[in-house]
Amino acid sequence: MTITSKLGAVYGYSLLWIVAVAIFFMAIFTAMGARIGMATRQTLLSTIRQKWGKTAAIAIGLGVFFVTTSFQAGNSIGVGISIAETNNTSPVVWIIAFNVIGIVLLFFRGFYKVLEKLMIFLVGLMLFAFITTLFLAKPDFSQVVTGFIPAIPEGSFGLVIAFMASCFSIVGAFYQSYLVQERMKANPEKVEKRNDSITGILILGIMSAIVLICAASVLHTKQIPVNNASDMAKALEPLFGKYASTLFLAGLFGASFSSLVGNATVGGSLLGDALGYGSKLDSKVVKGLIALVMIIGASIAIIFGKLPLELIVFAQSVTIFLVPFIGIAMYTVANDGQIMGSYKNSPAIKILAGLGLLLIILLAISNVKELFFK
Repeated sequence: MTITSKLGAVYGYSLLWIVAVAIFFMAIFTAMGARIGMATRQTLLSTIRQKWGKTAAIAIGLGVFFVTTSFQAGNSIGVGISIAETNNTSPVVWIIAFNVIGIVLLFFRGFYKVLEKLMIFLVGLMLFAFITTLFLAKPDFSQVVTGFIPAIPEGSFGLVIAFMASCFSIVGAFYQSYLVQERMKANPEKVEKRNDSITGILILGIMSAIVLICAASVLHTKQIPVNNASDMAKALEPLFGKYASTLFLAGLFGASFSSLVGNATVGGSLLGDALGYGSKLDSKVVKGLIALVMIIGASIAIIFGKLPLELIVFAQSVTIFLVPFIGIAMYTVANDGQIMGSYKNSPAIKILAGLGLLLIILLAISNVKELFFK
């Protein structure tokens, strides 16, 4: 929400094409992750350990841990500013409070399921608002169409990298293999017929595009800079007027807090698996590692959070350094006929996934130049 709002506010419709590219490759890799989960009787990190040794598994596990920790800083900032901007307080106290709540929820998983439904409702309400605003804002559809023609406006590269890193999430696709195996244990007959994750990815893409279009129609047209969450909320003003900020901040809180727990779970459980402790959430070690992701992410948010929106963008973009190695490991496993059997990548998927990896690698190299040599 932060990145797509800034993309639309600053560059209008011109970067809509990156939404389509990111969603396309995310779908390819998520489907790959699902097939890995169905093909093997062990976790993906166990397969990596068997194929390349313990060191490789730990390196990938640490990579996932650092990527999720970086995302966690953005989640913490999102939670902090969504509450702080409603009552003009410091986000620090809210960052600490909701990370403590997140850690407590590790020991009351039943309560989190109820809370998760509330978070989904809040996000759904905000997305409904954006969809409705889309029609009221009357975007220039000729410009929407031209926005899908690839072009990178001057100065936009950092935001492009941040969006690709967050929307084309190799770590999310990697974790899909774990989710599929959990579903197989619960109901093995229905797993291959379910396309929940692909449907979710398509919805993510549509919603990202809608937020960007609303920001381009309202914020870019009026030359409103996005310096805080309340600025992003102005994209909803055609429909909600003075209540736009409250609605947007409620949705931002729902998105941030649900991700706060979910993202930490991915990082902690996969590092636990890499270290040989398994990935089960009832493990004390795994719970400790999940809590560690939250603590480190919150610490980064507090220490470097004087420019919160800039930190969210930067935290997303730096993950691009690590994901190529995770993606290469996943891609290599999916191409291995001995491991995958009939689930092995087809020639077409090999080419498409290879192009996705090449894109991530090129973005990583470009980000090194952007951050250290410019």
